Amino acid sequence: MDTPHPIILYDGVCGLCNRLIQFILKRDKLGVFHFAALQSEFARDILIRHSASPDDLDTLYIVLNHGSPDERLLSEATAALHVLRVIGGAWRALTVFGIFPTSLLNIGYRFIANNRYRLFGQHDQCLLPEPEWKQRFIATE
Repeated sequence: MDTPHPIILYDGVCGLCNRLIQFILKRDKLGVFHFAALQSEFARDILIRHSASPDDLDTLYIVLNHGSPDERLLSEATAALHVLRVIGGAWRALTVFGIFPTSLLNIGYRFIANNRYRLFGQHDQCLLPEPEWKQRFIATE
């Protein structure tokens, strides 16, 4: 599947990740982002192509220009800042954190990621999207 839409790869069983996806869906009025669970074969293929571990579920990824020769993979804080920039509004103001070195931002990102199950819970399986958003999800089974 080739798509010009940025694709967010997220941990489908993580309570925080699922809340983040709901947050984005409600604010992404233009339907810019599409989504796929890290547990899917679709995500696994992309991660392997970019030499990222498909077994690392602690990272949020964004695939830009999927299926094209200039496909790119953003991760961790860089991916989160990209989401804020795209959804815009008052959330865009948080991209000011981009003035800090990525390595420093990723320390904070990893702290949250490493504690997300304990703080936000974990589901037994990936949650299914609401019917009005289903077409924006890739490989939901």
